[in-house]
Amino acid sequence: MSELILAAEAASAVSGLVAAALLFIKPLREKLLGVAQIREGQKCILRQQMLNSYYRHKDEDCIRQYEYENFLYSYHAYKAMGGNSFIDKIKAEVDTWEVET
Repeated sequence: MSELILAAEAASAVSGLVAAALLFIKPLREKLLGVAQIREGQKCILRQQMLNSYYRHKDEDCIRQYEYENFLYSYHAYKAMGGNSFIDKIKAEVDTWEVET
């Protein structure tokens, strides 16, 4: 019975150490690999794509369906990455436009 208790304590200690290691490994990995900078770059690219579509069609208040769908995909990815509310105003205006099929 004592062997079973020792095994349970050992398993508990190992799982605790693994959990603690994972807490430190992720931030370290992100810092070493520059994940935060890559994510910021991706947000900039997404924002620029959405702004290009917006300014290209702003005067007509009309957008093609595939461009609108691409705008929405970019918007959702941008927001999932922690994008700011500036693009929310742009999206609200684009949502009022006519979508050509």
